Amino acid sequence: DGLIATVDAVRSKLDQPLALGYSNVGVVSVVGDGVSAFNAGDRVVSNGPHAEWVVVPRLLAARIPDAVSDEAAAFTVVGAIGLQGVRLAQPTIGERIAVIGLGLIGLIAVQILRSNGCAVLGMDFDEGRCALARIWGAETVCLGQGVDHVDHALRFSRGIGVDAVVITASTKSSDPVRQAAQMSRKRGRIVLVGVTGLDLSRNEFYEKELTFQVSCSYGPGRYDTTYEDEGRDYPLAFVRWTEQRNFEAVLDLMADGRIDVAPLISNRFPIEDGTSAYKALVEDRASLGTLLTYPKEYAARETDHKVRLAPVRQYRSGVPVCALIGAGNYASRTMVPVLKGANAQLRTIVSSGGVSAAHHGLKAGFEFASTDFKAVLSDDAINTVLVATRHDMHARMALSAIEAGKNVFVEKPLTIHESDIDAIAEAAKSADIRIMVGFNRRFAPLTIEMKRLLDQVAQPKCFIMTMNAGEIPADSWLHDVEIGGGRIIGEACHYVDLMRHLAGSPIVSVQARRIGAMPAIATPEDKAAIMLGFGDGSLGTIHYFANGGRKFPKERIEVFAANGVLQLDNFRKLTGYGWSGFKSKGSIRQDKGHAACLTAFLGSIAAGAPAPIPLDQILEVSRVTLEAVRQLREQIR
Repeated sequence: DGLIATVDAVRSKLDQPLALGYSNVGVVSVVGDGVSAFNAGDRVVSNGPHAEWVVVPRLLAARIPDAVSDEAAAFTVVGAIGLQGVRLAQPTIGERIAVIGLGLIGLIAVQILRSNGCAVLGMDFDEGRCALARIWGAETVCLGQGVDHVDHALRFSRGIGVDAVVITASTKSSDPVRQAAQMSRKRGRIVLVGVTGLDLSRNEFYEKELTFQVSCSYGPGRYDTTYEDEGRDYPLAFVRWTEQRNFEAVLDLMADGRIDVAPLISNRFPIEDGTSAYKALVEDRASLGTLLTYPKEYAARETDHKVRLAPVRQYRSGVPVCALIGAGNYASRTMVPVLKGANAQLRTIVSSGGVSAAHHGLKAGFEFASTDFKAVLSDDAINTVLVATRHDMHARMALSAIEAGKNVFVEKPLTIHESDIDAIAEAAKSADIRIMVGFNRRFAPLTIEMKRLLDQVAQPKCFIMTMNAGEIPADSWLHDVEIGGGRIIGEACHYVDLMRHLAGSPIVSVQARRIGAMPAIATPEDKAAIMLGFGDGSLGTIHYFANGGRKFPKERIEVFAANGVLQLDNFRKLTGYGWSGFKSKGSIRQDKGHAACLTAFLGSIAAGAPAPIPLDQILEVSRVTLEAVRQLREQIR
């Protein structure tokens, strides 16, 4: 999309806030629907962020045994990292194992290995940390004292080399991995838990047939959205130790006294002085575990779903008073600047976690940041709701806002399920409001020019619209038919609407075909052709391809009519071939009509005029898009 768009995207990403945290302990206040393993009042640990109130998926929490204190339990998640590394090392009773790096994770790994019946050799540059390792029965080498630790490891292992090495160090150097290979016995195991350079010597690994593995955080389930976010546990019979079960194992070891974290607590800070806690971590190299404590009154306080960002306001009548639902990239980079430019009155911005809503809300001038969508519906001051969430939530939120009597703008698509269309149509009948979907392509300046030229042609037209979409990761939520709906619903809907707009006639037929349409090949819905027929005899084909080259325009629109051709490339250049009275028109910067689309919607509210896109067209486009996808999915059954 060009250098300017790229720089803007990078700056926006760098501006995103990051919720700090690692491990927290608290008492369950409320459990969600379908959660049966926990009850209100349970004392639990989770790997959620540092906050007074934390919402966490059920597989990322574990109940704390009575014998484990809150302070000790706060080390559970960190301990699970060490435990997973030890599991991958596959220690057996009597083996001799080296641990390189005696920081927080390394010292916990030492205790786990000792509990597993192993002799442990710990290595670190800090003598204080070596002294702690000796408390738990490890032999140590202080690397800062010039000792040949490889030779020491060989003597420690009776000359044969250690059975396994667990590397918990953090360094850019590749020395820890090289030295681990040198001190290992033949067919020894090396597990990297920390972060090091990986400039390896093939001969050292080849001659000994060493096994090298990188440990992934807390264990199986980590970074798997189906496990972490959707709560789909792995069968215990096939995956004995998952992320959550590792948490529970660490807590059990603490309860038995096999893991003692009291000596690892270097600092305690109240949450109000959290900045000092992070400063201490940076400046005090001897620091190990830092605890943040929260005042007792938080436990008794009701959850506050809304934070005031600006002073109390008096809102002007006749001007949209807006709630923005969603604070992601599209909402913050595209919608917020337009809202400000249109002088919309910004009441509430909502996000699921709250951090992004507070961040962007404060910058943009919203009065409130919130995590409670339902409160927006009951707020009489708000007359306009803008939905910019994941696709699976669009229809539900739009319908709720319509029923609450709010004007509604939905970032495309309107829905990913056909049943929602009729529900929205029925609710809209009795609502004196404006409803619009962000089909912005029809508002692009060069599209407007194309429409002006086409309106002068009374005969049927032929359209070819090509979206050279490019591939996105297979695990993207956009491919998930239950969340994103697939890329045809999420993106190709733009072209269904644009073609409907340019044709100026109802869609009367739809045929769709995909690549790989055979029973054994269930390819993503990102390579397909959709043919549309119109009431006036016009015909059009939408090509949505993720397998094209980057040098070809990302979006190309061609119209054949009146012995001429109009071609629009990337919404930057419109060219006429044999088109009477028109040759070309260009733009320095790409403009897909995002700002004009939302501005037109807000303007219709202020003017008391109908929505810029008729609702019947929005519903028609939604039905046609879903019908095309239905056909595509039938081709892989």
